[in-house]
Amino acid sequence: MSHRPSDHLDTNLLRVLHTLLTERSVTRTAMKLGQSQPAISNMLKRLREITGDAILVRGKNGMTATERGEELLLLAKQGLSVLESIAHPAPSFVPAQTQRVFHLGAPDYLSVLLIPLIMEKIRGQAPHAGLVIHSLNAGFDYASALETGELDCVIGNWPEQPPHLHLAHLFEDELVCMVNHQHPIVKKGLSLKYYLEMPHLAPTPYMMGHRSIIDSALAEQGLKRHIQMTIPYFGMVPDVLARTDLIFTTSRSFAMHFVGQYPIAVLPMPVEMPKMRFFMLWHERSHAATEVQWLRRIVADASREAMGATSVGSAASA
Repeated sequence: MSHRPSDHLDTNLLRVLHTLLTERSVTRTAMKLGQSQPAISNMLKRLREITGDAILVRGKNGMTATERGEELLLLAKQGLSVLESIAHPAPSFVPAQTQRVFHLGAPDYLSVLLIPLIMEKIRGQAPHAGLVIHSLNAGFDYASALETGELDCVIGNWPEQPPHLHLAHLFEDELVCMVNHQHPIVKKGLSLKYYLEMPHLAPTPYMMGHRSIIDSALAEQGLKRHIQMTIPYFGMVPDVLARTDLIFTTSRSFAMHFVGQYPIAVLPMPVEMPKMRFFMLWHERSHAATEVQWLRRIVADASREAMGATSVGSAASA
């Protein structure tokens, strides 16, 4: 197996090359590096063999660099700088100074409450940072996006997550029903029979091949609701309900956000359902990155604050 000249170039030789070209003297290089003159002379010989150039030649006032030697001085300086960067930890992350653009994946229904809080906290702590929210949909492979760095982290609540990703639980929320406040069931009460037979409004699935948590929970009890209309954006829900007799099943935090703003009534589920569990996912590639660790703390803090505000709002409207 043949060896390239660069295979013989190690850190010590690179440092000797840089010092020789800086000092233009074998004697001064030996003194500066704490080595003997014969050792430095031998290394200069090796460097000449590796580079195919004399590097240093005799001049009127001592040694002078060849044209190639002048180029090698710059390359050696750059090489040592790269090695220093590799060997030392990255500089500490300062939110107030960073200009990094963060990428967060989240389903649309979090846009009305959690995402604004996250943005508020980022603006407060890192005014020069950017944030791009990527809306999750059936065609978006979020796991690959996390692996490639297209996304820093993802917020979600689907039943199954890839096992190779890191996971942190954010909060839980109960399921409720949203309807027009003039709908007859507001006075009559919502029975299970009515719930299953009523025309439902549902979001467009954002996970290809995955049934929603609501439909999965119903199926486990041998039940199925009647989904008549679907929409891609949760922000459209209150306007649709204000104009139709449709029913929409969602988290309490989402529903309570619109009470008082729209002619909407919030009703309890007529069947026992598990709580919605929201979590955050990220890949091992960014697990130790201080910038992404900070973003994850922002998301966690905003989640606690969002649920605290919802609890107060629910108590006030009870």
